[in-house]
Amino acid sequence: MDAADHALYARFLRGLARAPERPAVRSGGQTVTYAEAHRTALRQAGSLLHATAEAPTAIGVLAAKGIPAYQGILTALCAGAAVVPLRPDFPVARTAEMMRAAGVTAVIADAQGRRLLPELLADRPDTVVLAADDNPEREHTAGRPVVVDERHALSEPRPVAPDDTAYVLFTSGSTGRPKGVPLSHGNFAHYFQVLDTRYDFTAEDVFTQTFDLNFDCSLFDMFSAWGAGASIARIPPQAYRDLPAHLTEQGVTVWFSTPSSIALVRRLGGLRPGSLPTLRWSLFAGEALKCADTDDWQRAAPASFVENLYGPTELTVTVTAHRWSPEVSPVVGANGVVPIGPLHKGLDHVLLDTDGRPHPDTGELCITGPQMAGRYLDPSDDHGRFLDHDGRCWYRTGDRVRLAPGGDLVYLGRMDAQVQVQGWRVELAEVDHALQACEGVDEAVTVGATTGAGTELVVFYTAAAPVPPARFATLLRATLPDGVVPRHYHHIAELPLNSNRKTDRRALTARADEILAGT
Repeated sequence: MDAADHALYARFLRGLARAPERPAVRSGGQTVTYAEAHRTALRQAGSLLHATAEAPTAIGVLAAKGIPAYQGILTALCAGAAVVPLRPDFPVARTAEMMRAAGVTAVIADAQGRRLLPELLADRPDTVVLAADDNPEREHTAGRPVVVDERHALSEPRPVAPDDTAYVLFTSGSTGRPKGVPLSHGNFAHYFQVLDTRYDFTAEDVFTQTFDLNFDCSLFDMFSAWGAGASIARIPPQAYRDLPAHLTEQGVTVWFSTPSSIALVRRLGGLRPGSLPTLRWSLFAGEALKCADTDDWQRAAPASFVENLYGPTELTVTVTAHRWSPEVSPVVGANGVVPIGPLHKGLDHVLLDTDGRPHPDTGELCITGPQMAGRYLDPSDDHGRFLDHDGRCWYRTGDRVRLAPGGDLVYLGRMDAQVQVQGWRVELAEVDHALQACEGVDEAVTVGATTGAGTELVVFYTAAAPVPPARFATLLRATLPDGVVPRHYHHIAELPLNSNRKTDRRALTARADEILAGT
């Protein structure tokens, strides 16, 4: 395979060839064209390599979401290094741990990121630092500064092999220590070949960027757009106040977010029928997508295809897709959740029952194939996640699914979202689904709280007004044994979201523990 085919930066080169003077990124009223970003990346990458005795294998991009961050990502790829996206608003100790784990020896930082460098680089003063904003008046805070000089510009990106790492992303670890996931150029090559076949993106499209750049779904937006010569338009938080107006003003045609965004847009009055007319594609991933939410979004964006995407970071962003059909999807899905769809071409799966044995149609989803990461950076993290089976290595997703007759995979919930209450095994997703059928309830999340007497179920819900607990109990007793009907219901203004805009179940569980501890 030629480097121009498998290298992740080849996606940008494709866009450059198709639309050199179109915006590659739009953010905060500023734009950068493909041609401008390409010239800057080659100049910065060449200058960075000139400043190092040995070419770095991993470059940290310490920048808030904006043009300098996108430019930094492209610069790192052109330098032939793995991109390690780092957020300036993360704790410095956590960022330092990620840099150490990924082997970062060079950092590309914006002004916000540079303010952290004295503390971040206190024990690594030889780290090379390049200012992402390329400001000649920039301050030098720590590390060895790179002087950007046109004379050192590369003529083309450095070649890379399919097995070379293109990105290192970090996921939350059960021990509190982030787990590093190395994704190769070959992993991405297969992934985007699948996407190019499925979607009809063109240079006229405008993609949202709702995800933070350390979240794997941001790569879908970024490199799908760049592969088509399209534009990325960062969605600022204030845009949600009147999302229809913002998307119309920006000419957005491709929306991608977590499902939690649907409730937010609805709550702010932006989900009226026909209110999102510019959208051609509406994509959701990161958590369970509810049929009722999907139907509302489809009515608001009648000209768009709506799809539910699924996939863990360890399998390169997404591995399935299901296109919404109001007639078919609710029938195939379970617990009011849209199916996640069949696997991408070239991937294989096995379902394991609770005893770890293959099951024909229901169990924990395990996947293998060309999108699977080469395990974690730290081999000690592999235990319980990577499985040797049938002569192959598989990734255990921790998600329980059912194989529908038509080939769709149906999401049933997390394996670790199953709790035992008085001897009963309770699927929290099933309780959530029943709660949302209660009149007046917008969203509901059930968590298990630990007490001296065992596990108790606690419900947090949003609604225009509090709902009497007796009404919930009556509804749930129609489907659940009396012993597992929740006794605790808490009306809240909105469900908390984590940094990736997913419902923060950990925060709700902690809150439930505090509530029960005080009773």
